Amino acid sequence: MNIGDKVRLLHGREEGIIYAFLPGNVVEIEIEDGFRIPVLRNEVVTISPVESQRMQKGPDTGKVTAKSDVIVPRNAPFAEKGIYLAFVSINDKSLTVHIINNTDWILPFTASSIQNQVQTGLGAGTLQPRQSQKLAEVLMKDFEEWPVFELNVLYFREGKHLLPQSLTKKIKCRAQSFYKSKRKAPVLEKEAFIYQLDEENLKKEPVLPDTELSVALKESMLRGAGAEPVKLEKPNEVVDLHIEKLVIDTAGISNENIVKTQLSAFEANLENAIANGMEEITFIHGAGSGALKNELHRRLSKNKHVAYFKDALKDKFGYGATLVKIK
Repeated sequence: MNIGDKVRLLHGREEGIIYAFLPGNVVEIEIEDGFRIPVLRNEVVTISPVESQRMQKGPDTGKVTAKSDVIVPRNAPFAEKGIYLAFVSINDKSLTVHIINNTDWILPFTASSIQNQVQTGLGAGTLQPRQSQKLAEVLMKDFEEWPVFELNVLYFREGKHLLPQSLTKKIKCRAQSFYKSKRKAPVLEKEAFIYQLDEENLKKEPVLPDTELSVALKESMLRGAGAEPVKLEKPNEVVDLHIEKLVIDTAGISNENIVKTQLSAFEANLENAIANGMEEITFIHGAGSGALKNELHRRLSKNKHVAYFKDALKDKFGYGATLVKIK
């Protein structure tokens, strides 16, 4: 027996996973909903991988049924998307972290956490369609110190197919988006805080002549207000906030909307840098009147994920850039 093995009680109906070995020939078993029970080692038996894959709980009765008995419509469309990272509350203090495959793909994956530049493996394996795997357990009181969660996923399906590109996502939980993401988790069928990993990245669009701000920039402003994180690709280490670098056509944009656009780009790139586990990012804001620089510094001083910020190298950027160090 090893930690992580699936086991069944000899004199009971409970099934679970070995969580720890305790003194006195006792093993701690984690059963449904994250509860753990101590059991004598000779009172449990391991469940073979073949049996584990073949047997599953029925959706209504809770009884164990064979997978071959599950009826799947012959012409059902192939589910392309539906990969999630879910946080399920065990009680008011702790949550379990799960990766969920609600697609029809077979998904080889690795999962790790990144904190203080140290990467820790959380799990790896192959998720069958409509399957999930527990990765970790976190405490709500440590929310601000939760690590960045990194997921790497491959796609597989028997036969000849055009496979999607491999998926790599880094998730940094932020309070505003986290508490808005609660809903029923697919596969687990429990209330959870959910991040979808395989959402398509938002496409950039040019400025429309009658709107002053492009759709992409408006969506970027909404992201800065607390929408779900990690929808953008990893930002550059140096971000130029001059308006001509942010929009294709600057004609007709008012000064007010220029500043809104710059601040929106700043918030989106900073948020994404934090989510991607970057150590630092530099914003070029120019010298000018100093109004934009002062506003950036004001926001940076209130951000709990910023270690410190300072003027960037003057010989490289002059007096118009700020270097941000991320915790």
